Amino acid sequence: MNVLNLDTQFSPVKGNIVTCEKFVFSGGEPHIKIQADLDIHQPLIITTRIRSFEDIGFLVLAVDALKRMQVKHISAFIPYFPAARQDRLMVAGEPLSVKVNADIINSLELDRIYVFDPHSEVTPALLNKVSVVYNYDFIEQVIAQMGRENLVLISPDGGALKKIYKLSESLGGIPVIECSKVRDVATGKLKSFTVYADDLSGKQGLIVDDICDGGGTFTGLAQSLKEKGIGRLNIAVSHGIFSKGLEVLRPWFDTLYTTDSFKDIGEEGLVQIRLDITKTVNHEQ
Repeated sequence: MNVLNLDTQFSPVKGNIVTCEKFVFSGGEPHIKIQADLDIHQPLIITTRIRSFEDIGFLVLAVDALKRMQVKHISAFIPYFPAARQDRLMVAGEPLSVKVNADIINSLELDRIYVFDPHSEVTPALLNKVSVVYNYDFIEQVIAQMGRENLVLISPDGGALKKIYKLSESLGGIPVIECSKVRDVATGKLKSFTVYADDLSGKQGLIVDDICDGGGTFTGLAQSLKEKGIGRLNIAVSHGIFSKGLEVLRPWFDTLYTTDSFKDIGEEGLVQIRLDITKTVNHEQ
């Protein structure tokens, strides 16, 4: 299989690496030039970490260039799908951003689109020929480092609960602690957290979620869990944005775990596990 990594620091699929040159013209237009000697009859997967519309632009340009080179089979791995959290209309005058991005990706008519641990069921429902890569392997690697003794999985809110129970089943039935939060609709700020357990003394907790952005959900929840007597407390998020840095999280958690789906992070107290979906891709070829 041929692999074109639009972000050269991100290599989640093993194969024959196809090189390219990316640059932006002085007028602001992104441009790409792909090596000319690739085997066009081999299936090719593009991998990319999308953090801006420019990144989407490079993906669109890459697909167009490959099709003009007569590459027969093209797929893409977009681990953090852009605007996955903007999956419903809350206020008149706003776009349904996840659908806008999905429509752009669908227009490329790829053989397969791979996404990693999407925020909700909306994203895969909007994408054509989609394969969801679940977080099971990532969490198994986290637990291998933590150990299973007295371990409980913690669902931060009702939205994550269904996924947490499926994860628990895949891991052999690790107990799940349900939690909820209340948000002020007017301001968007979190007001309170509830942990549906009486006593967590002696338990080792792992909060599992898809995204950590500012971290407010996790620091507030950690405080409530500490009040219930939780022992060691770790957090594992598939997509680590950490827009307010790790400093807000470190006082509450023994270790932070994430993948390289969004960006590379090399900081004390954080373990970053590299994604590798080679087996998944090869199985579906």
